[in-house]
Amino acid sequence: MKIEVICALPEIFNALNYGINKKAIDSNKVEITITSLWDFVEENKRLDDAPFGGGPGVIVRYAPLSKSIESAKKRLPNAKVIYMSPQGQTLKQDFYEKTSFTELIIICGRYEGIDERIIDEYVDIELSVGDYILSGGEFGALIVIDNFIRQIPNVLNNKLSLEDSFSNNLLKYPQYTKPRSINGVKVPDILLSGNHKKINLWRLEQSVKITREKRPDLLDKKS
Repeated sequence: MKIEVICALPEIFNALNYGINKKAIDSNKVEITITSLWDFVEENKRLDDAPFGGGPGVIVRYAPLSKSIESAKKRLPNAKVIYMSPQGQTLKQDFYEKTSFTELIIICGRYEGIDERIIDEYVDIELSVGDYILSGGEFGALIVIDNFIRQIPNVLNNKLSLEDSFSNNLLKYPQYTKPRSINGVKVPDILLSGNHKKINLWRLEQSVKITREKRPDLLDKKS
C-alpha cells in the first residue's frame, strides 16, 4: 500500500515511527510519503489567505494545494484522494473493511479549511473522525493511516484484528492478566477453566452485555 500525505506540519507524522506503523513501514508493507505544502508556496506568496466575503481566520490557498496534489498524482496515478474534513462522512471501522485501496493521497486542512475548488476538482472522499474540531487535519490523517495499516495482511495477527472492538458491531469483552486476584477482586473462573468453547461463549455474552450498556446503537446496526 502507498500513501502520500499533503500537509502544513509534516513533523506531526513522526508518530508513525513507532509501534505497528513502524513495523509495517520497515517491512515494506506500506510506503508513506509526507509532503509539505510549504514546498509548493511561491516566493513572496502565502500558504493561506483571507476568505472572500469576509469572516474569521484564513484558508489554505488553491495554488499550493493544487500543485502538491498534481505532484502526488504523478507518483500515485491510481490514488483515491481523501480530504480530512468535519463535513465528511464519519469514519467507521467498516470503512476500512469495505475498501481495498492500494494508493491514497490524504489532504490535511489547516486554519479555517481549504479553497472549495480543491474539493470540487480533486477530492474523492471527505472523511471526518468525529463531531469535533481539531487544529488540523494531520491528527485525523494519523488515525486513518493507523487503521489502514492494521488491515494490511500480516501486519497484525488476523485473528486478533477480527476480535477488535467495532469489527462485528460489538465492543470487546473484559480482559485480565496476572495476578489472579487484586484487592480481593478475582479473575472470572471461566477464564481459568481451559475450556475454550465456554470461554468464547462467555466472551461473546460479555461483548453483547457491554455493547448494550455502553453503545446500544451498535446493536441496532446488527438487527
